[in-house]
Amino acid sequence: MRLFDLSETQALRGLSQDARRLFSARALRMFAYGSVSVILALYLAAMGLKEGQIGLLLSLTLIGDALISLWITTQADRIGRRRMLMLGGALMIAAGVVFGFSNQFILLAVVAFIGTLSPSGNEVGPFLPIEQAVLAQTTLPERRTQVFAWYNLTGSAATACGALVGGGLAQVLQSGGMPPLESYRMILLLYAFIGAGLMLLFSRLSPEAEPNEPPPTGSRFGLKRSRGIVLRLSALFAVDAFAGGWVVQSLMAYWFHVRWGVEPALIGAIFFGANLFAALSALAAARIAARFGLINTMVFTHIPSNILLILVPLMPSLPLAILVLMARFSISQMDVPTRQSYVMAVVDPAERSAAAGVTGIARTIGAACAPLLTGVFLGAGLLSLPFFAAGGLKIAYDLALYRSFRTLKPQEELR
Repeated sequence: MRLFDLSETQALRGLSQDARRLFSARALRMFAYGSVSVILALYLAAMGLKEGQIGLLLSLTLIGDALISLWITTQADRIGRRRMLMLGGALMIAAGVVFGFSNQFILLAVVAFIGTLSPSGNEVGPFLPIEQAVLAQTTLPERRTQVFAWYNLTGSAATACGALVGGGLAQVLQSGGMPPLESYRMILLLYAFIGAGLMLLFSRLSPEAEPNEPPPTGSRFGLKRSRGIVLRLSALFAVDAFAGGWVVQSLMAYWFHVRWGVEPALIGAIFFGANLFAALSALAAARIAARFGLINTMVFTHIPSNILLILVPLMPSLPLAILVLMARFSISQMDVPTRQSYVMAVVDPAERSAAAGVTGIARTIGAACAPLLTGVFLGAGLLSLPFFAAGGLKIAYDLALYRSFRTLKPQEELR
């Protein structure tokens, strides 16, 4: 079986104009996240913050994002998806501007909690759940996983480019005589500018992007018929995200800097390659899932990637550490489009926005707790521990997910 066939773009040819706008928004947003993720911890360190303070700020970005996004995504189908996506863009602007101009820890902590900022290079904010609902609503079930695969490929490729540009731009500015702190601030202001571009893009969504039917009345968090499934999935996803939070991209970039003395431009190049491999792995996931099923693809591609994650700090040289990291990223994202497709398939269609929102918030809450611990351990010189904790917990999650959901199959897999 061929894992890749780039000529198979039938799912993309049938995308609506709104879906194409969401693909464009995904690319812009993930470019911004990737550019900031490689310099954020370095920026805060250059500002004079300690590792524990950096970890606290990164945790606050995720905790606040979870709480605000919970309200936005569970109300999106009532208030309007377009309006809520524009609100998310405004929160990106706020975070970029304040982080770019202020060095006051209290103000940074407040804005980290309220604004939308990605320390990992991964999705944060209300965007992903709402966009998933729109894409699932406008896609045939048999093509849903393929559309999500291309959607994630778009995001991972944009994250890779953002990481390369973020690290490279910082290095160029510093080589030209700009202090490191100021070079990092320029990237944060670029982040705010992209947030404004997203607001403009979302403002052009048509009424077809809104839900076909209102969410059920008397529901909590927009869920009623699908509540049990969503809560079970959310608990497991939170464990996976907590594990991933130990090694968010900002802290992994900081680890490469401390452990091997890597400069920003090389850090950007490392994560450019890593996210490019992740993009290709997301595309391969659709073809594997079509043959082996969504749950099997989620679990049995994820376990090897987590073994590789554990091996990264055990490598005796920088080239070997980079090689193992690249191998890990080459299969690490196969569970992402399959996970998104699976959630959309097993919940009630009228509750898709809420289901994507609640499971996404569970992941964000899980991820929010870990950076604070990672900052403490890095400050104590325990550089390898976050990798071991992340890999071990993720393997435990994979086994629990398979045990709990291997018999609950999407409708298209029963045909």
